[in-house]
Amino acid sequence: MNDVIKLLPDSVANQIAAGEVIQRPASVIKELVENAVDAGASAISIILKDAGRTLIQVVDNGSGMSPTDARMAFERHATSKISSAADLYTLHTMGFRGEALPSIAAVAQIDLRTMRAGDSIGTRLLISESKFESQEPASCVPGTNMMVKNIFFHMPARRKFLKKDSVELNHILREFERLALVNTDIDFSLIHNDVTLHQFMRGSLKQRIADLFGKTLESSLAHISTETSIVKVEGFVGLPRSAKKRGYQQFLFVNGRYMRHPFFHKAVLSCYDQLIAPDSQPSYFINFTVDPSTIDVNIHPQKYEIKFEHEQAIWQILVAAIRETLGKTQAAGALDFESEAPDIPLFDPSAAASTPTADFDSSYNPFDAPAPSYGSRRISMDQGYSPERVPDDWEKLYESFSRKRDDAYAAVAVPAVPDDAIFRPEEIESEAATCFQLQGRYIVAASPKGIMLIGQHRAHVRILYERYMAQLSEGEVASQQMLFAEDFELSPAQNATLIANMQHFRDLGFALRDNGKLRWSVTATPAPLSGVSPVEVILTVLDRLAQEGDSDAGAIKAPLALAMARAGAVKSHQQLSRAEMDAIIADLFRCAEPDYTPDGLPVLSMIDNDEISRRFEI
Repeated sequence: MNDVIKLLPDSVANQIAAGEVIQRPASVIKELVENAVDAGASAISIILKDAGRTLIQVVDNGSGMSPTDARMAFERHATSKISSAADLYTLHTMGFRGEALPSIAAVAQIDLRTMRAGDSIGTRLLISESKFESQEPASCVPGTNMMVKNIFFHMPARRKFLKKDSVELNHILREFERLALVNTDIDFSLIHNDVTLHQFMRGSLKQRIADLFGKTLESSLAHISTETSIVKVEGFVGLPRSAKKRGYQQFLFVNGRYMRHPFFHKAVLSCYDQLIAPDSQPSYFINFTVDPSTIDVNIHPQKYEIKFEHEQAIWQILVAAIRETLGKTQAAGALDFESEAPDIPLFDPSAAASTPTADFDSSYNPFDAPAPSYGSRRISMDQGYSPERVPDDWEKLYESFSRKRDDAYAAVAVPAVPDDAIFRPEEIESEAATCFQLQGRYIVAASPKGIMLIGQHRAHVRILYERYMAQLSEGEVASQQMLFAEDFELSPAQNATLIANMQHFRDLGFALRDNGKLRWSVTATPAPLSGVSPVEVILTVLDRLAQEGDSDAGAIKAPLALAMARAGAVKSHQQLSRAEMDAIIADLFRCAEPDYTPDGLPVLSMIDNDEISRRFEI
């Protein structure tokens, strides 16, 4: 038989390795900026065209490279960071594998210009598809100017998997935030399509947080700092009162490197038990400084996952530091024993006491006030007005509150019901007599298969959600002008997402005004959104667009419909009539997904006949 194991060509091997390191334009920026940091740069500029598809340019004032080093940097596993395996356990640099530049060169066109500070002339290098096209002397300033053009230009299959520009820009902004937060001693600027998105000077971590996320977040942070023989922990954690359901920022760093660490994340959250709502999250920015020999950063292509030797001990140190900070700053309104106490006079029993007095107007007569009027009628004192006399047209006051049951729960198309459904619409009439409300929160209904408990609020949310989704899909959304515009501020990432999806928001009934400098005003909202903060809905939609990568009207309709459904649904502990409970049950089982709310919470629970029988067995 013939041999089956063969050595892959360099072109194929390079593309496989590039797929692990370079997944999207944000990956290129991460690798190039980390190289600039390792080169000792004090100022880094990032220039983008078309969210990095056309151009990614990173300019730094670091040490630069000689002509030979510039050529060698693009050879696989060529690096200046380490020279032996032992160096992997004493790393002080961001890069060390020698894979970033060869991987980038395998998927894009490279134009590199670099010069060392002591040289009189630099070098220019052109590469395409890992092939060196030319290298020649060039006049440039000390440092490195790396241009990456037309990423994935020769790989249509990879290029088509890139998302829309707004989504890719969002990934770039999030990567930029991580790099800027951990390198506070470097000046950064980020320019996209000739528009400056970020530009700030070096400073403290707190200043950098304010530059990236706004002064509001800065004012709600508490400083943590502790140092032991194992680890030094320093950074900021959010006060419990500033915890959010969405839009929170959570960053962990070790030795100046961003990391994802679920174990330490859980440690932070454990400090907020009983201090924040279960569905809220705190913001935190925490940097660990440890001996490089006690961590392993070589277990993930992007170096995001890091293994700690003293993980349990660091957990305890981290928890103690955060709890001490929360106890000092806020958590339960702790007393400040260091502040100067007020001067309280001593009680003197022999001192004369004055009798308190009260001033009043004895001529005031409440019955001289103007008589009330109702509509076109006016009842005067001459007509014998008294509290017992009530106008006979008082019903007009309540006309806007009355609503027929048929209007409240309009019938929708009934989908096919599977044979194993726990409750069938045709069974409602025969079993309606056993329907009642429990604890003001649940509807208890009998079914041929047992007893069913329905959460009334969640059930109504599901009903209204499907109704609003149908309306939004048909374009039947009326816009309602707000009496007072509501202002809000966005992060650069949110701002880019909003601009990219502005037409979708307008089609759904929103009117937004750009006030400049990431500030906006909402002046009109969809009519069914009454009772809900439009800003909260907009921010929720933007977060979903950023997290899921969607950028179409469908991605906006779902959270908008859910917000309207939550606002209009019956509340827990709200008393319902028999007709209202019947209607909720009937409409619930006409829904496509009656078992769960749109966000995955259970709507009903079933106690089947077998379970009931077991409970009464002797």
